[in-house]
Amino acid sequence: MTQTPPYPESRGLLTGKTVLVTAAAGTGIGFATAKRCVEEGATIAIADKHERRLLDAAEQLGGVTAVPCDVTVESDVQAMFDGVIDKLGRLDVMINNAGLGGTVPLVDMTDEQWGAVLDVTLTGTFRCTRAALRYMIPQGSGVIVNNASVLGWRAQVGQAHYAAAKAGVMALTRCAAVEAAPSGIRVNAVAPSLAMHPFLNRAIDQETLEELVTREAFGRSAEPWEVANVIVFLASDYSTYMTGEVVSVSSQHP
Repeated sequence: MTQTPPYPESRGLLTGKTVLVTAAAGTGIGFATAKRCVEEGATIAIADKHERRLLDAAEQLGGVTAVPCDVTVESDVQAMFDGVIDKLGRLDVMINNAGLGGTVPLVDMTDEQWGAVLDVTLTGTFRCTRAALRYMIPQGSGVIVNNASVLGWRAQVGQAHYAAAKAGVMALTRCAAVEAAPSGIRVNAVAPSLAMHPFLNRAIDQETLEELVTREAFGRSAEPWEVANVIVFLASDYSTYMTGEVVSVSSQHP
């Protein structure tokens, strides 16, 4: 197993940019991304369905705008964007991180389980992407980064709903990118393999997580901030010729 590399120094990659991150409470990729954005000089707003955890996250980050939002509710999404634009004046970067997982064999999966994962993970990303584009197109600039998954390409037992949703996020990313390009807006996605955090075992059992780690070439899972680094790159001016791309953040072998 290789050692986790040192936490990176900030380089001011997002200085002067306003950023909105969904599902940013807790200890996962969303919070790590919000933290890296702050460190890279951005003015940020964070959103999450869980208000107490959201306020805790905002306190840890310091000086950020916190907006409760359930991405399955269109009125919540509209209120989130209206509030962020009113507070920050503009929106340069939208990071769609909200997702819902779970492990259920396909033969046992209910319509409700399927629908819940699709509604948060895919339709929630659609709602936020649509709302972001409605603000960004008139200003003639902007960046959207979606959180997909390697399961959009690869099969895993018990993950039919999640894999289908993440494959949909990939397709949504590509279609949104070609529609947004004439307005100077870029839309890309990251596809992490395994980024370990305390809430992950609510969706995947410990035995499966340990087995997935063995597939990683580095012999360890990613730190959430390692995925966040790639999101920051896609949000920054270092990726100005990239759109419609899905970047795998993985050391996983077949």
